[in-house]
Parts: sequence; C-alpha cells; structure tokens
Amino acid sequence: MTDAFVQPEEATAAEAIAAIGDELALFDDWTERYHYIIEMGRKLPPYPDAWADEVHRVQGCQSKVWLNVEPRQGMLFLAGASDAAIVSGLVALMLRVYSGRAPEEILATDPGFLKELGLIEALSTNRGNGVAAMARRIQAIAKAA
Repeated sequence: MTDAFVQPEEATAAEAIAAIGDELALFDDWTERYHYIIEMGRKLPPYPDAWADEVHRVQGCQSKVWLNVEPRQGMLFLAGASDAAIVSGLVALMLRVYSGRAPEEILATDPGFLKELGLIEALSTNRGNGVAAMARRIQAIAKAA
C-alpha cells in the first residue's frame, strides 16, 4: 500500500512557505495560479476511501475535506483530500507546510502564511473559511500531540 501521508519536500515549514511563494510568483495572474494549485492537489498521495468519513472530516468547509494524522518518531504526518479540485490544491499546500513536522514547529508556524501569499483574498469567503478551519484543525492536532 502506498503511503497516504505527505512527506516533507523542504527541511522546515518556513522553507516550504518560501518555496510556495516563489512558485506562485512565477505566474502572472490568478488564473494561472489556480491551475498550478489544482495541479498540486492532483499530486496528493491517494487518500484511502475508508478515511473519507465523518471522523476525519474537517467541519467548517463548504467542500468536503478530510484530514488524517499519524505520529512517527516525534513528527506528525498528515494525509488529506477534498471533493473539490481547488480545495484539494489548498489541502496540498497546507500539507506541504505542516506534514512531517514536530508539533512545536506546527504550532510555531502561523497559518497566516496563506493570507501573506495572497491566497485567502483570491478565494471565495466560504473557501477561505474552510482553509481557516483546516488550519485550526492542524493546530489542534499539534497541540494535543
């Protein structure tokens, strides 16, 4: 079985945020950025159907979003999925930043980076609320760890 949990590409959450910012800066307009974000969502590891349930569902999202966590050697690995293409991409961005990190690093990484990258303003209010709900859930998981 392939691992549904996202492996970190960068050494730290801060480096992941910087890399995402650099990648988004390559595009001239939001249409191109949206395509890029949707493509990131398509590259997420397959999310097991058994986890697409109410236990793993993130409340507060207009689209259906699921999130699962697995502690491994002091790090929290995250798996996620959505039934909407753009939201899957946002899930991918969040997991790239937070998955495979220590709880302390997750808690120290303010989800405000999405706003700083201009992603929240570019979304509908409901999608922005959903991303905020996902960020709160990830922070709560780290706090409980």
